[in-house]
Amino acid sequence: MTFSWQKSSYCAQGEACIHVAARHGAVQVTESSDPTGAVIHTTPAAWAALVRNVKTTPSHG
Repeated sequence: MTFSWQKSSYCAQGEACIHVAARHGAVQVTESSDPTGAVIHTTPAAWAALVRNVKTTPSHG
């Protein structure tokens, strides 16, 4: 199955990025260091909730 992957807009140079694809009402997520490896499948609502939470939660690093 071929996806049209989009790289995170917050990705710096290197391999510490995620790639996201939407297809048939689902969202797929994979890491840039191994885009042909494991793919997480989720719903658009769950993905939106995760992104919203990440944007509003202060960093602890």
